[in-house]
Amino acid sequence: MAARPNVIFIIADDHRYSAIGASGDRTVRTPVLDAIAHAGTMMASTHMIGGVDGAVCVPCRACVNTGTHIFQATESQKIGDHSRTNVIRNRAAAMPAWFRSHGYHTHAIGKWHNDRASFTAGFCSGEALFFGGMSEHRQVPVFDYNAEGYYPPEALRLETKFSTELFTDSAIDFIEQYESDDPFFLYLAYTSPHDPRTAPEPYASMYDPENIPLPPSYMEEHPFDNGELDIRDEKLAAYPRKQEEVRRHIADYYAMISHMDHHIGKVLQALAASGKADNSIIVYTADHGLAVGQHGLLGKQNLYDHSIRVPWLIKGPGVPAGKRIEELVYQFDIFPTLCDLSGIEAPSGIEGKSVNALIRGESNRGRDTVYSLYKDIQRMVKDDRYKMIRYRRSAETGLGSDFVQLFDLANDPWELNNLASDPRYRPQIEELERELAGWMQRVNDPYAGLFL
Repeated sequence: MAARPNVIFIIADDHRYSAIGASGDRTVRTPVLDAIAHAGTMMASTHMIGGVDGAVCVPCRACVNTGTHIFQATESQKIGDHSRTNVIRNRAAAMPAWFRSHGYHTHAIGKWHNDRASFTAGFCSGEALFFGGMSEHRQVPVFDYNAEGYYPPEALRLETKFSTELFTDSAIDFIEQYESDDPFFLYLAYTSPHDPRTAPEPYASMYDPENIPLPPSYMEEHPFDNGELDIRDEKLAAYPRKQEEVRRHIADYYAMISHMDHHIGKVLQALAASGKADNSIIVYTADHGLAVGQHGLLGKQNLYDHSIRVPWLIKGPGVPAGKRIEELVYQFDIFPTLCDLSGIEAPSGIEGKSVNALIRGESNRGRDTVYSLYKDIQRMVKDDRYKMIRYRRSAETGLGSDFVQLFDLANDPWELNNLASDPRYRPQIEELERELAGWMQRVNDPYAGLFL
């Protein structure tokens, strides 16, 4: 029997699904991620599910690590319950702990934005551990690993090496020094391309804002109050959004991505030099996407595709090369898929499903529908052609609008033409409303009553 494969799970922060050369972006330079896509498989329609926190990365990371939807993944998804919305449920089998219990040496590097108890249960070792949400990239507050989960404030240190370089060097050290016969599960969590987008040279000057094309969905302002137009992310640029300022934001975003891409390449070079590359699975994903000027928005607190779709690249033993799969899948399908590819039984009762049959060509069916949510103000349902977003005025803040959007994604991938008021599309609206209502009730969405 062949040895179980090593796993290198790489997760970025704020990386939109489309901002990769292999995804079709002709401006951003990502040769390493492109090479992973060409040597493996791209799940091109991967969706995150969202949550009730403006820091969307918190619920998204809980979901990817538990392989299930947000109402199973965390202790709470009620607005304002800050002590529990980031806590992975005790009974949830989190991915690092699951692999650890099946003989893997689990090692963490970088960002962990959920509770420390689940972190301690999951990892055998770690380095340069960041438990926060964001920081200056040259002032990263990190801890050394502690097996008892003891991380007092006095143990914190500030690293002045740029975050991407810090985490990359730590990953290389682990790969070069790992000598055990047990397979390893390396969890490498970058804080790039999250703002502040201050990539080092020569990357900072790689993209001239004057040469950055504006996306077709660029708008000076969002066309209505979506309930979250005054959050921190949306204050990174002035209203109305000026073309030159949006181009600068995109240029800086791409610079961060290209810098990170280069350093992921250094990790893969170290893996190849170690002789372990042929028996290692590489996964690249992100916690969520980002608007960066699309629909008049800067952040991720919305349910347009630029914010809810994420990259998912996978290569390794048993994964076909040069394959692109367009079927609808979730980000939390990654966990059971990695179990499948590693010869491990996935935890029972989770919402995630292995896409190994899709990858191997044994099936051509993904999910019929996917769903996403944000706070008590936005809910989304999407099938293989149509997408509906329902908005509600928040009972908590009084902000937002009672509004519906319907997009025909086959003809309008940039989500520009709202068909909801066209009577010819009433059957699509009614069908998607039924789907959304059924899903909210099934997953015990605490705000379902506001949308039904």
